[in-house]
Amino acid sequence: MRFEINERCVACMACVRVCPTDAIAVEDTNVWIVEETCVRTGLCLEACPHDAVSVNGDLEQVRALVAEGDALLVLSAEASVHFHPVTVEQIVNGAYAMGFAGVHHGTIGDELVAAEYLRLWETPQWRTLIRSTCPVLVEKVRKDHPELVPYLAPVATPTEAEVTYLHRAYPGQPLVYAGVCLADAVRVADAAVTFQQLDGLFREYAVDLASQPNFFRRIPGERRRYVSASGGMPLPVLMEEVQASRRFRKFRGLAALEMIEQAVVEDQIDLGFVDILPCEGCLDHPLLGPKDRLFWRRKIAAASEPPRSTVPVVDDVVVDVTRTFTFHGNGSQAPEADISAVIMQIGTAPSGAPWDCGSCGFATCREFASAVLRGRAGFRQCPPYQERMAGEAKREAAVDALTGLVTYRVLRDRLANEIARSGRSGEPFAVLFIDLDGFKQINDSFGHRAGSDVLSAVGQVLHKAVRGTDVAGRYGGDEFVVLLARTDADGAHRVGEVIRGRVEAVGRGLGYADGAVTASIGVAEYDPRNGNGGDVLERADKALYRAKALGGNRIET
Repeated sequence: MRFEINERCVACMACVRVCPTDAIAVEDTNVWIVEETCVRTGLCLEACPHDAVSVNGDLEQVRALVAEGDALLVLSAEASVHFHPVTVEQIVNGAYAMGFAGVHHGTIGDELVAAEYLRLWETPQWRTLIRSTCPVLVEKVRKDHPELVPYLAPVATPTEAEVTYLHRAYPGQPLVYAGVCLADAVRVADAAVTFQQLDGLFREYAVDLASQPNFFRRIPGERRRYVSASGGMPLPVLMEEVQASRRFRKFRGLAALEMIEQAVVEDQIDLGFVDILPCEGCLDHPLLGPKDRLFWRRKIAAASEPPRSTVPVVDDVVVDVTRTFTFHGNGSQAPEADISAVIMQIGTAPSGAPWDCGSCGFATCREFASAVLRGRAGFRQCPPYQERMAGEAKREAAVDALTGLVTYRVLRDRLANEIARSGRSGEPFAVLFIDLDGFKQINDSFGHRAGSDVLSAVGQVLHKAVRGTDVAGRYGGDEFVVLLARTDADGAHRVGEVIRGRVEAVGRGLGYADGAVTASIGVAEYDPRNGNGGDVLERADKALYRAKALGGNRIET
């Protein structure tokens, strides 16, 4: 079974926030699932609001096996829920009509595993034993909590036990497994499909389940239970330990592994038998529907269960269901310096500490940084980083990088605000429109680097010449505009004269001949009281051109 991101993905990061193994990789707007890291919990399927996660089994291989005519079908116990209101009898008859040679129900695997757990339960030597019937849990422990591997119960999963049993009982016949949790079925069976895919195969082969008889046309595999409950737990243990005790503890959710590891490995506490699952069992799997229908699904499953057998139901087929677990790490931790570098890119909170806001789907910035370095996450999912980048972009848009003055966009907005303020207060303001004389000759003669040095120096002159209430900006090229608040034309002329003299000094300071760098300045006043409205910036521009026409290096009003 493979979980894949399809074309409906909008990179909302909902899947990233719930994935317990950081198996979702993000790069810009591209999102994909890393197969070797995914443990197939299905949480991404449930969390995605856009139906962008697809679950695919070995559909083509199943078609080929059915065509051969000797394949066996193993239906997990949840089939009665998925195909409801179709009965189990109708499902089995439909499978035979499709071309399967035999149909089994996963009960034998549960019975084999439950018997082994019952044997372990009656053995007093162990002090902590973690339930290992769920392949998702086992893979999570192997990958992210290797120190708990020695505490896993040395028992195969029910699916693995069932397939091993059937291979022994029916040698040479291929096995197709159909269910909701195929995490280990794809490893031990010849092919595995979801119930949704099996439903599609019934339609493809024109098998109408609802029209199948409500009795078994052929004798199916054993469905009754003797010692097991669904999922492979021994019923006597569940009846004996109805509540948590020093010998039996129940947890649901992979987050509990952190607490269990702390207790067992660090604090050396004996927890007894730890009954832990990622969810409330396979009936709680996202492929079967929303969580709020869990109790309805349990009711349907219970109603379809046959009466319990009074004698063992497993034939005398010798099957070894014990198992040893190996460590399987995801690679070494990223270097500390690299993690610190990523955190510096994100930025820190006002206190100087990492944000650790959790908005990216990771509990801490360190975890997020490690995921970024492994290619499992991208900066796009980090709100503090995005906010910082947006702020920097806004500042870059507001300030000209070469001169340090505001840009034309800011000048335009500030001019509109100043006109409105002047209208309310009745106070005038003035505009200086400045153009550098001979700037093109400097660029042509000495290169653009020399021209940039001149513009940068003039920017410093303007920045120092104006008050905090004034605004100096680069209009474009070698043109500048200064807004002088609460200033009339005479005051603006005096400020312009200061600027003109300092610009001329800039040229000398940079080593150019006298008169090589000068400024022509146009002055316009906006006074709401005497109605000299119109475009004040346009009037200053016209005054500037008069100054240029008169030889430059002068001020005109």
